[in-house]
Amino acid sequence: MEFSVFSDESFMKEALKEAHAAYEKSEVPVGAVIVCDREIVARGHNLTETLNDVTAHAEMQALTAAMNQLGAKYLTECTLFVTLEPCVMCAGAMQWAQIERLVYGSEDDKKGYRLFSGNILHPKTTITKNILSRESKTLLEDFFRKKR
Repeated sequence: MEFSVFSDESFMKEALKEAHAAYEKSEVPVGAVIVCDREIVARGHNLTETLNDVTAHAEMQALTAAMNQLGAKYLTECTLFVTLEPCVMCAGAMQWAQIERLVYGSEDDKKGYRLFSGNILHPKTTITKNILSRESKTLLEDFFRKKR
């Protein structure tokens, strides 16, 4: 199946590449990319084990990289693509950054932000979910199966 070069699926595939990079480092395989004007301006994947930092989630890495790349603290015209539904911490950071759009792969039925507060994102942020969710979920399941 072919996708447009600027489709949600094509950008989610890039986030999945980041998730695979995390997997290779024995990190929980979550990846993120931030897109502005149909161009990837930042990438990130989980680095909590590598950095010994519980805040080093894929979204946090990507947000910081995007703000540095763009020289701005607000990302009002950007979309964050992430393979797993963000946690409350990451959703809060997206709220402060005023992300225009959030696109995520699979839902996180244990720690996803929507379980705690569906209103944590910026009021103008639009949400698209379940983009390549099977690929994201399979990668996570494989990771945790190997850990046990």
